[in-house]
Amino acid sequence: MTVKTAQARIKLANIIESLLGYSVTKVSNTPAADEKTYNTQGKAKSLYRINSEHSVLARAQKRQDLLLIKQQQNIETILALAMEFCPDVACAKQPDADWVEHFIALCEDTSNQSMQTLWAKIFTGETISPGTFSIKSLQTLKHMTQREADSLRKCVSISGYNEKDSSHLIFLGYYKKPSLFDLLGKGNKVSLSIGKSGVSFPDVLTLMDLNLLYRKEIESAALKAGQEITLSFLTQKLTLKAKSNDLVLSYYKFTQTGDELFRLMNYPINKVYKQLIGAAFEGEFELVWHASK
Repeated sequence: MTVKTAQARIKLANIIESLLGYSVTKVSNTPAADEKTYNTQGKAKSLYRINSEHSVLARAQKRQDLLLIKQQQNIETILALAMEFCPDVACAKQPDADWVEHFIALCEDTSNQSMQTLWAKIFTGETISPGTFSIKSLQTLKHMTQREADSLRKCVSISGYNEKDSSHLIFLGYYKKPSLFDLLGKGNKVSLSIGKSGVSFPDVLTLMDLNLLYRKEIESAALKAGQEITLSFLTQKLTLKAKSNDLVLSYYKFTQTGDELFRLMNYPINKVYKQLIGAAFEGEFELVWHASK
């Protein structure tokens, strides 16, 4: 047996013991690997067994007890974190009792510290402003892996908040609406290479699969010369002012669930993405960056 194999088996044995409450041991007098023994039903006998003389029912009860203990620890950790995050502000209403029950049921299996932090922020946000987070958002977070949460964090860093329609979006580029003499094309389209910012297309697809981003690229109405659009990026705001008529912006837009979970992420704008916006838009737009109030 190699060192790697031994390490893997030790790790697996530890996992099994943490789940069942009993260790797993190798059956004594085990024949060689190519000399398997069989029981009366003709099935190969297992080389390992759970090291316990208790009945199966007793072992099942112990496993349930361990699970309940772990779930209680998770709930208490999340609620304690929520208290840490909660500012000393006034709030007139209580969160809906049914919502709280759903919250507890959905968060109790989360033991990852980063994910517990997100759950705690949700509970704090809902306490301050009931109705902020839907049950659908809770269900989405319940099934979200750490890798998927990382994809959300990456996309948040290249997303701006549009106050006009209360949504978050990711700029992809723009084009000039074709004239009557160029009806078959979209003019010269300018695209942002968001991959250069460290956000890969698989990251974007992950959010689409989670129904956090709409799957189709969205286009704005044609902008007139002098028309402005402002996006907020946590600590900074960007105002784009069209230099000419018929400019159309393209972007990905977050869904309602995406907008809700977006609130959990406080990340400043990706520096590379900010540079990409400047390089791509300066030809047809006036760009003004200023600090958010």
